[in-house]
Amino acid sequence: MFTKPKLAIQDFDYTLPDSQIAYHPAPNRSDSKLLIWNQTIIGESNYAQIAKYIPSNATLVFNNSKVIAARILFEKNETSTIEIFCLEPTEKYIPVLLAMQATKKVEWYCLVGGAKKWKEDTLQQEVNVNGASIIFIAKKMQQEDGKFLIEFSWDHPSITFSEILTSIGNIPLPPYIQRKANENDKDRYQTTYANEEGSVAAPTAGLHFSKEVFKSLEEKNIFQKYLTLHVGAGTFMPVKSATIDEHDMHAEFIEVDISLLAYLKENAQQYDALQKASVAPIIAVGTTSLRTLESVYWIGAKSFVYKKENNKVLPIAEMNLGQWEAYELAEYKITTLQAMEALIESLSEQHCHKLITKTQLIVTPGYLFKICDGLITNFHQPKSTLLLIIAAITGEEWKSIYEHALANEYRFLSYGDGSLLWINQQEV
Repeated sequence: MFTKPKLAIQDFDYTLPDSQIAYHPAPNRSDSKLLIWNQTIIGESNYAQIAKYIPSNATLVFNNSKVIAARILFEKNETSTIEIFCLEPTEKYIPVLLAMQATKKVEWYCLVGGAKKWKEDTLQQEVNVNGASIIFIAKKMQQEDGKFLIEFSWDHPSITFSEILTSIGNIPLPPYIQRKANENDKDRYQTTYANEEGSVAAPTAGLHFSKEVFKSLEEKNIFQKYLTLHVGAGTFMPVKSATIDEHDMHAEFIEVDISLLAYLKENAQQYDALQKASVAPIIAVGTTSLRTLESVYWIGAKSFVYKKENNKVLPIAEMNLGQWEAYELAEYKITTLQAMEALIESLSEQHCHKLITKTQLIVTPGYLFKICDGLITNFHQPKSTLLLIIAAITGEEWKSIYEHALANEYRFLSYGDGSLLWINQQEV
């Protein structure tokens, strides 16, 4: 029977000097430094040279979620402003694209800065969107667990919520960056391949990939695949409990096309037919891509078990993944090929071409990776669930990696430098 790991979060702490936090991006995306680790530090370079450290025929998987201008300001008077931070839409506007393309009204769960000053039910302001003057209204519906359910409405039949945010919203920089977003941030706190609107924080490992870097990958026959995880504000939440088993991991929306699942299935078939060394690796660009890929395996495993026990496919509504569900499913020892086949069958029988659901997967030391062979990622905050992922890959070596980065003036966090970490304990 599975027992939650009682890892002390204090064991994943380190001292991060303010001088090594990157409050602004590097002059050019690919200028950021890159540390390469494979059981030990084997190289140092920058992102412009990353193709040199990845074998031909490898696959990089990117998160194409796009950061939305999620901060909306309502000025009550010259000295009083209420800030509404859109977190995620309600269930009736899922997938997130529906919320972004909504016209006339939409409902979101939000954080509210200056909530005590919001006495009346509604706030409104006249705004200009695409040359049209509209009345934009925010109505408080209810409050729960520190979040507000807010209905936004506007008096124009064809203007979308996405267009409104683009016109009046502000880019939500990480909370530790105590400055207003500027014009440079609008470009640099967004990946060059961002496509699916819905994140309130950037998938930061991808910020380093310029057009020139993509060209170098293509020249070496390194493939690129895309999925979507809409990064939530929970990614910045510190672990407040003494041990990780008491931490409530945030859930995030994921979208994975069935064509990518078929690609993963094909890769698993090659694994069965060839020696491990002969199979081209799959490298996640960012912890969000890693969590999505690994979640896909576990949802597939869940589909396999459900079909075996119930003789029917797993309903779409149950294709979510709880925080510890992966660890409970591990006892079934389902191969990646079995998981992908089961998930594809479940989606196909229900006429779905895309997996759209939520994952709450937490990756802790001791986790055995099922899909990913490597991770490209930034340097993360002390005592964070992101740092736990690094420890799951590197074991106690995470300490020497971070000590090396600190000693050699690597820049940390969202706008900072990064690393390529190879995973050598994958099981299928």
